[in-house]
Amino acid sequence: MRALTITRYGPPEVLAVREGPDPVAGPGQVCIRVARAGLNFADVSARVGLYPDAPKPPMVMGYEVSGTVAALGEGVSGPPVGTRVMAMTHFGGQATHAVADARYVVPLPDAMDLDQAAALPVNWLTAHHMLHRVGHLRPGMTLLVHMAAGGVGLAAIALARAVGGVEIFGTASASKHAVLREAGVAHPIDYRSQDYVAEVKRLTGGRGVDMILDALGGPEWARGTSILAPVGQLICFGWANATSGESRNLLTVVGGLAMMKRWNALDLMSRNITVSGVNVGHLWGEADTMRATLDALIGLWGEGKVRSHIDRVFPLAEGPAAHRRMHERKNVGKILFECA
Repeated sequence: MRALTITRYGPPEVLAVREGPDPVAGPGQVCIRVARAGLNFADVSARVGLYPDAPKPPMVMGYEVSGTVAALGEGVSGPPVGTRVMAMTHFGGQATHAVADARYVVPLPDAMDLDQAAALPVNWLTAHHMLHRVGHLRPGMTLLVHMAAGGVGLAAIALARAVGGVEIFGTASASKHAVLREAGVAHPIDYRSQDYVAEVKRLTGGRGVDMILDALGGPEWARGTSILAPVGQLICFGWANATSGESRNLLTVVGGLAMMKRWNALDLMSRNITVSGVNVGHLWGEADTMRATLDALIGLWGEGKVRSHIDRVFPLAEGPAAHRRMHERKNVGKILFECA
């Protein structure tokens, strides 16, 4: 097995492809010969040393793969060896072979290619979970998506369009606005040259928006609540701003924590707003919920409502370039690794 390994915390150059024994499927597991693996911002945070759930270096990240079934563990009756599948992996996905809990292994529709399969689980599941389980997006609502041109952002935009009648705002650099407009964003906002708070207030006549999806974190969460409409909801699902540098900077983290808003129930009650948090990695034990969402997404894929924009596919050996592209927020849509 070859695996993209974070050898120590630091810049993208700490990544290296290392060889090791093939993983063995244990009870309730499936071993997959990986064709494609997804890259997510959690992987970047882990490389920097700011993702507490990750194993200690040397470690192999990766939460989603596509490929074919190589072996079944004890107690697993399928999918049969050779079946094309997508899977959610609890680390270890960015490799030529990976093991996954059988409950998170999904056979592919005949028409779904391996790129689309690897791009679906994390981004689309996160977006669907936020919009439809944590939030209750309905026609007539207004939605602000931060980091709108990333994988989760574009997935959320597509799912909001599937609801219909949702007015979408999205923050991204100006070079990505054409993509956002094509995706369905009515109001792209350039976070580099515009104050999105002032812009949202201007565009909504001071009312604000009904729902915000925020992976920026830190002080932005407080700024977000300042533009929530009555009965609005802020859904926090990341702290991308904590990884502004290529290496861990604890002063940045401490400073961000010091500036982070703390809410109390009286404040939320008086303003009629909701603040929610999402960490899909901490829902690993909720297999029924997670699998139901994956199955719903497969259904939406069949209806043509779920399609990922693939930014780039990198060989495992080009892991540093892939990480740098995501870390510098140059990607539009999903970055994948070719693992076979």
